[in-house]
Amino acid sequence: MSTIWKPAVTVAAIIERDQQFLMIEEETAEGPRINQPAGHLDPDESLQQAVIRETLEETAHDCTPTALVGTYLSRYVSPKTGAAATYLRFAFTGELGQQHQRALDRGILRTLWMTRAELQASQERHRSPLVWQCVQDYLQGQRAPLSLLHTHPSALGLNDE
Repeated sequence: MSTIWKPAVTVAAIIERDQQFLMIEEETAEGPRINQPAGHLDPDESLQQAVIRETLEETAHDCTPTALVGTYLSRYVSPKTGAAATYLRFAFTGELGQQHQRALDRGILRTLWMTRAELQASQERHRSPLVWQCVQDYLQGQRAPLSLLHTHPSALGLNDE
């Protein structure tokens, strides 16, 4: 058994249209919570591929990442079970594309568009404090080019050459 500590790597999409943000409402152990389209990095995918996949699975929309808003480290302790987990979140902004006729991912109750004021007023319903922090950073214009992220082919399950 490994004794190396490993945070869970997650991605999130910060999508704004007409001064509203694309959000999802999802079922959690603590009840329905608001989050950005977000989820875990899967094996053999890049961070950009992960945010594209998660956005499609949770909103039925294509997404093209255009910039990295920020990276975030947080610890979550379940109020019900006391179980703790640490998350390393990569938040992207991007362009929303075509909507597909498909079911939303298991646990996703609905998608919704929320204004900055609505998000700020509903912080107690956010999945984590990072939801609001990512929106604030986005609104402050925080952007890094995607070229800062490099995925070696070995991380994609490809042979090293």
